[in-house]
Parts: sequence; C-alpha cells; structure tokens
Amino acid sequence: MDQELMSPTSPSAARAAEAIASAAGTPPLPPAGLTLLQRLFSAYPGRMGLRLGHWQTCLGREAAPGVAPDFTLVLNDPAALRKLLLGRDPLRFAEAYFTQQIDVEGDFFAALQLKDHLPELTLSWSDRLRLAVRLLAPPPGAGDAELRSGQVRGHTRAENKAAIAFHYDLSNDFYALWLDPAMVYSCAYYETEDTPLAQAQWAKLDHICRKLRLQPGEELLDVGCGWGALVMHAARHYGVKAVGITLSQRQLDLARERIAAAGLQGQVEVRLCDYRDMQGQFDKISSVGMFEHVGLKNLPTYFGSVHRLLKPGGLFLNHGITHEEDGWGQALSSKFINRYVFPDGELDRVSNVTRVMEQQKFELHDLEGLRMHYARTLRAWVAKLEQHHEQALQYVDEAHYRIWRLYMAASALEFENGELGLYQILASKRDGGPAPVPLTRRYLYDAR
Repeated sequence: MDQELMSPTSPSAARAAEAIASAAGTPPLPPAGLTLLQRLFSAYPGRMGLRLGHWQTCLGREAAPGVAPDFTLVLNDPAALRKLLLGRDPLRFAEAYFTQQIDVEGDFFAALQLKDHLPELTLSWSDRLRLAVRLLAPPPGAGDAELRSGQVRGHTRAENKAAIAFHYDLSNDFYALWLDPAMVYSCAYYETEDTPLAQAQWAKLDHICRKLRLQPGEELLDVGCGWGALVMHAARHYGVKAVGITLSQRQLDLARERIAAAGLQGQVEVRLCDYRDMQGQFDKISSVGMFEHVGLKNLPTYFGSVHRLLKPGGLFLNHGITHEEDGWGQALSSKFINRYVFPDGELDRVSNVTRVMEQQKFELHDLEGLRMHYARTLRAWVAKLEQHHEQALQYVDEAHYRIWRLYMAASALEFENGELGLYQILASKRDGGPAPVPLTRRYLYDAR
C-alpha cells in the first residue's frame, strides 16, 4: 500500500489515506483537500508525486494509475504545502526545500519546473479558506532568516567585500568537491558533446588566452581571479607575468598556496584588492565571472577602471552572464539570487553592457555567446555535488548544500531556455590606430 499511487478523488482513497496517516501519527488529508489539490494541479504539464507520511498520490495532466511520477515532493512539515499554495510564490518552495520542510525525490530538474506553474494557480476565496482552515493545519516550520545575505544597496567597497565573503568564503573544500581540479568557477568550453568537465575548463582557459593573444613577457591582469586558475594557466603555457585580484580572503589564501606549489611565485601574484583601487598598466586584462558583482550603476566605473589599467594597443576580455530583460528587476530569479547566493549580483542585456563599454571608449572586436556551454557546465557541477552529498556535509550544513544544488540546477534551466546568457567580449582602447587583432578568427583555432 505504501508504494501504490491512488486517485485522490475516490472516497476509498481518502479513507485509506486517513487511516494510514492516523496509524503513522501523520495528520490526515481531508477529502476536500485532496479534491482541491487535484483541481489546482490538473493543468500541470507532467506527473508530480506528493507524499505525506504513508499517504501519497500523483497529480498533473499526465498522472495515471500505475505510472510513476517524474518527481515526488515529500512533505516533512505538513504546513509546507499550505504555505506554498497560499502564497503561490516559488521562493516559498525554495525556502521550504532549504529548511527541509520538503524533500525532492526523483528528477530534481523536473521539480524546479514548479516555479513556472505556481504563479499561474487560480485560487478563489473559498479555495483560500479551505487552505487556511482545513488543508494541512500547520505546526510552525523552520525559518530561513539565518541563510539570507545582507542587503547590498550602493555596491560600496565594504558591501562588495562582504557580499563576496558571503558566497566565496563558504569553504574551499566544499567548492573543490564539485569543481574541476583547477577549481574554475565559471562557464567551461565544450568542444564536443562528451567532453569531460576538467578538459572543458582547460579549453576555456586556453580559449581566453588565445583570444587575448598572450605573448611571453607580457603582463596580464585578471580581475576577480578566483582560486588563480587563469593566471596560473597563462603563466605556465604562455609565459606571461600575471597578477590576479580578488576580494575573498579564502580564495586568496588557497590561490597563493597553489601558486607556490606550482613553483610560479616569481611569475604569478594574487592580491586582495578592489578593482577600483588597482594601480598600474597591463598589456592584457581578463575578467571572468566578475562584472556581475559590480552593480549596474557601477558599470561605467568598472569599465572605466579597466580602460585606465589597459595599455594602448592592449586587449581586454570580459566574460560574464547577461539577462534577457533590461536592468535588474524583481523577477523570481533576481530575488532568489540576491537573497541566498550573490547578494550583490545584478545582470543586464548584453546590448546594454556593450553600450557602456563603447561609452567608456572601448572598441569591440569580438562577441561570442556561450549560453549552452554554461548550461552543460552547471549540470556537470550539480551531478558532482549530488555525488558528494555526504562529503559536502563535512564542510557546510544541509541547508547550504540545498541552496547550492537548487541555485545551480535552476540556473542551468534558465540558460537552457534563454533567460540567461553568457558572453565573451573582446575589446581594446579606441585610439584610432590599427586593431590589435588579426583580420580573421583563424588564429583562435589554428594549432599552436
């Protein structure tokens, strides 16, 4: 009986569910509640399982007796479903998952499609009354306030440093579980469908170095260098002298350890420095997965700072995420990312980004979209994270494990459906002289 899927509308199913739930000490689901759930999810385009104690059912347009659901929501706290349906806010779903009020069994990516269905639910006042009074009367659930970041308003140096610490200073060992050995925390470059993650990340680092046309003896600045993968790759394989800057103390410490272990101390340096405070001039500048943190109002300052740091005739590559809409509004993804993952994250259309670059006197030479590469990267990260669940709990708690799992899986879906984009933009100072790139892109792909 435990594994059998029953129709939630039949009187026998309701009586059986109540009897089983009572025997198990779980609050029963009233028949009116079962009927309401079936109606609310009748248009759901798939098969969603729902389990409370020993009772379970399958909802959705494709639900059928004897057919297993795509995924099952397990209600550990009976109040979770009531709050989820009353608010119709996908963030409530995320918060309930983080705080273990619900679990997800089966296809995790399919479960995330609920974010598109919940806002479309139509609840009459009688529906709301049933939910509030009769459906799954609530004991209080766990809160999520301790998981949230502080609010970033002005993208000041202090705010940006605190925001970076909130995300990146979680645990180096945690990130190492699901990143590649070089610990590249940005979109990989898949030259074939079956390229392994580590090889795809090596290819991405090399793709950037080729685009920048790095030459032995040149000086490279990497703005937002993470754990130092790019500066080490550029020094080792292209003979440059590289400087990386980060705002994360833990990234800085590990990057310096890795540089020393590789014997690159005289060639590679990593500093704890805000991009606005960096001094000097460099032949080439890279920025990978960093400009999303500076704030939209600070984009002119960011690109202006890079322009100041770049030598005449030099090249700058900006690799970063974009959004399908103008500005950074209050969409679900925006609120989720700023609340739980990247407190200072703000995205814009690529057209707005390039407009600011041109206003800051950059000439644009190449723009490459890598959206599907990031979707594939994120799915690889999620798979590795899930494989190392037990090990991850040595470094973070269950709530943070769930935040990262949901954040990366949801982001993969957003890249796949085009809500998010990823672009590499190659530029130089607009000085009226010859362009510092060849006439064609052949140099990127010819064997070295």
